[in-house]
Amino acid sequence: MPHAAPVTAMSAPPRHPHFYTVEVGDTRFTILKRYQNLKPIGSGAQGIVCAAYDTVTQQNVAIKKLSRPFQNVTHAKRAYREFKLMKLVNHKNIIGLLNAFTPQRSLEEFQDVYLVMELMDANLCQVIQMDLDHERMSYLLYQMLCGIKHLHLAGIIHRDLKPSNIVVKSDCTLKILDFGLARTAGTTFMMTPYVVTRYYRAPEVILGMGYTENVDIWSVGCIMGEMIRGGVLFPGTDHIDQWNKIIEQLGTPSAAFMARLQPTVRNYVENRPRYTGYSFERLFPDILFPTDSNEHNRLKASQARDLLSRMLVIDPERRISVDEALLHPYINVWYDEGEVNAPAPASYDHSVDEREHTVEQWKQLIYQEVVEYAAPPPPPPHQPPPDHAAPALTT
Repeated sequence: MPHAAPVTAMSAPPRHPHFYTVEVGDTRFTILKRYQNLKPIGSGAQGIVCAAYDTVTQQNVAIKKLSRPFQNVTHAKRAYREFKLMKLVNHKNIIGLLNAFTPQRSLEEFQDVYLVMELMDANLCQVIQMDLDHERMSYLLYQMLCGIKHLHLAGIIHRDLKPSNIVVKSDCTLKILDFGLARTAGTTFMMTPYVVTRYYRAPEVILGMGYTENVDIWSVGCIMGEMIRGGVLFPGTDHIDQWNKIIEQLGTPSAAFMARLQPTVRNYVENRPRYTGYSFERLFPDILFPTDSNEHNRLKASQARDLLSRMLVIDPERRISVDEALLHPYINVWYDEGEVNAPAPASYDHSVDEREHTVEQWKQLIYQEVVEYAAPPPPPPHQPPPDHAAPALTT
């Protein structure tokens, strides 16, 4: 259990009266007193996350401490972008920002950013290990597509959806946890390997091509395939291995696709052995699927496989769109106008991604955002339920 760390240095500036400090592992959290009972629940490249109880709204929340957001320009820019985007979007399938604060009282002292978000029960990595029936699988995919559509409406193409960044509650509600790659964070085929999960990245991202919204559909296809197969579809060790894994299963793409590649990449790709690939019946045989649904939705393996075969298409020009996927028989049983076409968010200013600032300038921009941020009032307790009854994850 984290314990309050004694403040021993007498010369330390007086603490803000609304804050207290606890040690979480080897990280010090200095947070508002309204948040109690901190328990570490995860850590990533961007920081440590704790579960806590908000004594004001009387709900459990997740508090993320951004890890050294000003150690370099990349970190600072990413922190600013994430904060801006979380303030912008408002959709039930994207994680919401409940509060943001810093314990420091001036720009000179400023070094810590805390983001308070809704607390969820698990990420999709854990859910993939469960034996999901068609109802739960299609409902999770439907929510992913609703969240993605909302991001696209704000002009945000994710490009890096993966199970670790998608969280769920035991009632089967799902939220996308992050906002993917900034426009300028291009990834190219010949880049040096770095430690990041790229198993779910679309061919056009791996190959450094241009991309459109349906780049995110590929990722959904990879996640769906993993739910069915119980293992990662294309577990490449680097970009080149990733590409080989894709073509071994799906086959070498057409000459028309090759013609759109940059010359150096095309040269490599065209000199690979040619693969015919396998049919989706062979890649995803009936035995891997849950039994056909007897409920009112009557979902079945053949529909799931048909959807997969339209999402896992190497050539993005021939891949299904988000809107088409939402109308697919395997998904549209959950279709709710208010969820699919929720009010569009304000458009994201992409000049942020292109902006060149020093670490100090980013720091100032972030400080401004945090200081300006006033926690919005909690949502009204009752919201009308959607037309469909959602399945629970706990059986």
